Amino acid sequence: MKKIYSIVLLLSFTVLLGQPPSSQSKDLKFIFEPDSLSLNIGEEASVLIRLVDADGNQVNSTFMIRGQRKALDAKPRRSDSTGVANINVKAFGAGKLNLSAMAFGKSGRTIGRMKINVPLPPLEKITFVNPTKKVFAGTIVNYSVEVYDKAKILREDIKVDLISKNKKVAEFDNFGNLNIKKSGKTTITAKIDDLEESFMVSAKKNPAKKIKLDISENQIRTGDVIKLNAKVLDAGNKVINNIPITYSYSGKAMYSTDNFINNQSTASVGLPASGMISQNGKFVAETPGLYTLTAQSSGYSVSKRIKVVPRNVQKRLEVVGHGTISNHNTSDLWVWAGVGKHAGKDFAVTGTHSADGEAYFWDISDPANMTIIDTIKVDARTVNDVKISENGRVGVISREGASNRKNGLVILDVSDPFNVRIINEYNDNLTGGVHNVFIYEDHIYALSAGTRYDIINISDPANPFRVGSYELDTPGHSIHDVWVENGLAYSSNWSDGVHVVDVGGIKQNEQSRERNKFNPFLALAGQGSPGNPVKLGSKEDPNGHNHAAFPFQSESTNKFYIIAGDEWAASVPGSEERIYQGGFHFLDFTDPKDPKETAIYQVPEVGSHNHWVKGDTLFAGYYYGGIRILDISGELMGDLYAQGREIAFFKGVDPDGSTANQTNVWGVIPYKGLIYFADLNNGLWAVRLVDDEPLGTN
Repeated sequence: MKKIYSIVLLLSFTVLLGQPPSSQSKDLKFIFEPDSLSLNIGEEASVLIRLVDADGNQVNSTFMIRGQRKALDAKPRRSDSTGVANINVKAFGAGKLNLSAMAFGKSGRTIGRMKINVPLPPLEKITFVNPTKKVFAGTIVNYSVEVYDKAKILREDIKVDLISKNKKVAEFDNFGNLNIKKSGKTTITAKIDDLEESFMVSAKKNPAKKIKLDISENQIRTGDVIKLNAKVLDAGNKVINNIPITYSYSGKAMYSTDNFINNQSTASVGLPASGMISQNGKFVAETPGLYTLTAQSSGYSVSKRIKVVPRNVQKRLEVVGHGTISNHNTSDLWVWAGVGKHAGKDFAVTGTHSADGEAYFWDISDPANMTIIDTIKVDARTVNDVKISENGRVGVISREGASNRKNGLVILDVSDPFNVRIINEYNDNLTGGVHNVFIYEDHIYALSAGTRYDIINISDPANPFRVGSYELDTPGHSIHDVWVENGLAYSSNWSDGVHVVDVGGIKQNEQSRERNKFNPFLALAGQGSPGNPVKLGSKEDPNGHNHAAFPFQSESTNKFYIIAGDEWAASVPGSEERIYQGGFHFLDFTDPKDPKETAIYQVPEVGSHNHWVKGDTLFAGYYYGGIRILDISGELMGDLYAQGREIAFFKGVDPDGSTANQTNVWGVIPYKGLIYFADLNNGLWAVRLVDDEPLGTN
């Protein structure tokens, strides 16, 4: 049964964040008064912003305001209903900053920008970072410095000169490495203009007499990380722990058709050997071949040769079923098991993008013949996100571009997917648009106009009410996504990166590490709740592209990662087209106080969107690059794409799609041995990996 719920009222304009580009409305524009500003860091000013039509008449519609991320704060972030905003701006960073206003309606988007010039403050101090003051002759020690200006901002645009006063004892190269030539003393100075910082370095006679290397492996696969256990020994074969060791590798790659006889390749020409070695003694290879791993220190060196073979994880994907959507663009999806009289059946829901507010419900019990069984239509331009509760009875869909400017979300009864029923709408303080939602334990986590996520109690779905919210306090902050698992909320906040928040996590002690996969944040949890979100940890994104996050407890190692996905687009010169870029960053949060990015998965020709992890496998939507499946077993280090970890990819095209014969994958969910994904251009797909025909590494 098809049911349509819609109210057509006044045209409205609202913000869509993280969306594909839409046409620029030529009928509206923003007026900024004044039209430009100059501020110093820490200074504030007032700006009046108005939305007008082509004749200069005021347009009675709300719009959103954003300061440049990490640099410019703007309050309030939403205009009044008359299309006017009196904004207070405050500068936190230097540069030619943008104050932006954006409105979005069914006639297209309207964007206005005002330049605010903020000069760089004078420099204030130079600081050495954990400098080594006692060194040994015959070693190389790296020194790094940080430069701060008078606004206490770390300046990464400054080149600092490093100088050793006594070059007979030690001398710097161009990269901060101090070559210790002999025993003695020298003064080390960091200098920029009239600022400098100095300290004394004492070089001692080196007691090292040899270096020992212990590598148990003789053969590994591409992508396998091994440890070079190197030790410096004195004349009595005692280990000297405080002498630095430098690691390096060389090698010859091999073709897959090469034969190795007595460790020699029968091929005269090989591919370039490619890999990565860290200065804490870890190595990973990207190409098969013979590699020589070397540790050196104090004039001594030791090497070991190992063989690297292809990872051989690639498999074939075959199509199981496809449900074409021709009249609208498809947004995200969710898949779940039926309940009650529909137990034993399986269902899916997909949203629509830049369309007319429809969400489609599918019977996928026979995935080869998936069928739309119901349609819900709401007052919206885009139903970007769709989620179903753990018990399979309650659904939620997001709304953007509603004609009455009351976007928010819509709560559904999906216990009978053949007859989905709207229970209620909720738009309190969500009228700026909801881009992403999540349901966890009788609560909806809903993004409010890209500024925060609100937490809404739906224990009685007919009477929802807000119990909490989580918002950053950084200048120009913005949020794109939130994912909740085991009472921990993982939000993606563009430049501010990933935040982990306790919203009801059950405290897990370290004794459970052997019995359960260990999430270190659960050891910190226990104080937060939906009504009292408590931040447990975070990691900024230096590129400002953090779009989605998924927790990953490695089944093959004792490590806990958060996989942070990018979303950004590079403009094509002379065109309105943008090419999506970016990939997935593997953030090792095993130590929550010191997270580190250890690996990246990035497809060269296209950018990432949403992702999912099951076991030690990553399933990713890659826009025009289709669906991608990646082996993420073992320790993760370096360029995972180059290591041949990609298991399979598939680009679903359909001549009857909303955009014919082109793929544009958004969301992907592994479910009951199949992989379901939503393609913006052509609807819902089900594919499966074929295990009996390994195709080798890519």
